[in-house]
Amino acid sequence: MSGKKKALVLAIGVGVSAASLWLTHVLTKNPPFIRGAVLTNAADPTKELPIADVQVSVLGGPLERTVQSDASGYFAIPLPWRIPGRPISLRFEHPGYEALDLPDVGTDRLYIAHLVSTDTVAPAAANGPEVHISRVVAQYSIRTTTTVNVGSAVRTFKVVNTGNVPCQGRRPCSPDGKWKAALGSASIDAGVDNEFHNARASCIAGPCPFTRVENNNFNTASHILRVSALNWSDTATFLLEAEVYKHVVRDVLRQSYPLIFDRALTFSLPAAAEGVSIEAEMNGSMIVFPLGPSLYLSWANCQVVVNKDQAKVYRCELKPGYQFSSNTNTAENNSGPRP
Repeated sequence: MSGKKKALVLAIGVGVSAASLWLTHVLTKNPPFIRGAVLTNAADPTKELPIADVQVSVLGGPLERTVQSDASGYFAIPLPWRIPGRPISLRFEHPGYEALDLPDVGTDRLYIAHLVSTDTVAPAAANGPEVHISRVVAQYSIRTTTTVNVGSAVRTFKVVNTGNVPCQGRRPCSPDGKWKAALGSASIDAGVDNEFHNARASCIAGPCPFTRVENNNFNTASHILRVSALNWSDTATFLLEAEVYKHVVRDVLRQSYPLIFDRALTFSLPAAAEGVSIEAEMNGSMIVFPLGPSLYLSWANCQVVVNKDQAKVYRCELKPGYQFSSNTNTAENNSGPRP
């Protein structure tokens, strides 16, 4: 082989190696993904609930990977080493559900896996009669700030002056610059955490036609009220008055009415919701069940999904031995407030 051919072969080999390294780097840094969601298997789409913590594994690739679905059922598996033409399958595994294999998956589709539950509802005769649940209401508190009137503040002040004295350019002067004038001011402190509303200042005694209220901060919410007045005649008396308001933080109890489909209920709460609990009638007795951080209910398994706006979506599925009453197992029966 001539020297030129050897050089050409070497150059081609170096180029292929460099391209391979570049492609490996790009795919490792920005790998393609297989994305999808895991739901319960149901003929009615409204009953297809997301399943969290499902083990989703890649089978058939040179590098097997496993991820878990999140609370919304979503999963995304990076595939930095996928070889074109080699089949890849996904396996879904979760306690309480039959394992599922999806063959021949690619990166150009969204895959929805429907898992069949292996849990069976215990017959009524096995553990006694089923517990019937009805009148389900989610309760929570919202912290709100309200402004409450706690009184009023009054103060008088004088602006001392002698009338009919020429100004002669020595400020302050009357608005037309002819008479000597005087400025007076006053302030009131409402105290920390309070603020003034509806402030006003008026001349109440003396030659009021020859006075004028000057600077003030009446349009600014503040716990200190300030005002000044101009008088270009004899001494005048002013009245400064305002209402005092206080900001009060309160926890307001609110309710949300879940949508109930078959054996699952769903409700959403705003981001600021606190102290979430569920009130339900069980065999005729009204009972309040605090959810708490662990989302524990004795009669249902619950999970929560936090949206991008931080609103929370709760989903609870009944445990064996419990059943929603016939008057609460449809969305229509939960579409409006109850008395």
